[in-house]
Amino acid sequence: MLTLVSHHLCPYVQRASIALDEKGVRFERTYIDLKAKPYWFLKISPLGKVPLLQVPQQSGEKVLFESSVIAEYVEESQAGPKLHPEDALERARHRGWMEFGSSILSDLWGFETAQDRETYEQKRQAVAGKLVTMEAALGEGPYFAGTQFSLVDAVFAPIFRYFDLFDTLADHGIFDGLDRVGAWRKALAERPSVKAAVTPDYGERLMTFLREHDAYLLRAGQA
Repeated sequence: MLTLVSHHLCPYVQRASIALDEKGVRFERTYIDLKAKPYWFLKISPLGKVPLLQVPQQSGEKVLFESSVIAEYVEESQAGPKLHPEDALERARHRGWMEFGSSILSDLWGFETAQDRETYEQKRQAVAGKLVTMEAALGEGPYFAGTQFSLVDAVFAPIFRYFDLFDTLADHGIFDGLDRVGAWRKALAERPSVKAAVTPDYGERLMTFLREHDAYLLRAGQA
């Protein structure tokens, strides 16, 4: 049984979880507190980050780190639906858009933790601008590669999930005019693997996170 070492709010953990589910792989979860990382975790995590995938072997356990590496391993080693294109050029293209998704997460971190209006607006524009780029890259859907769910979708589903809460806090306008991105977001939210990637109290935990960081987002709707 594979074990996914996780944190309740980590979008990179969600990527790995979605990939495992989409391939039909059974796995267990171990949640840790990143504010008080246990010793056993620090011993096996070179970067001190989640996710980790613990893979049992006859000669002893192997540990994979970094969500993209975990997703690629799952794709290459497990049966089930293909999450990468067969064509090498298309596969490389997909990997590029996965990295683009990671860059959005970087801006999104600044957006959700911003404590002042100026930083909030700067990061809001950065996220919105990158989603405009995605709008131009999307086809007819419902997923990034049309009817085929891919690892690009696994990257973007956790990004969109943030806004299930953020949309209730402020009129940020990030998705305005992005019809294809909006439809993609909706299709991903309905995917069983996406729903199962977080615990039922995800929204409550995210709200607590915003309060702890005195996020401007909590006041933006009143501005």
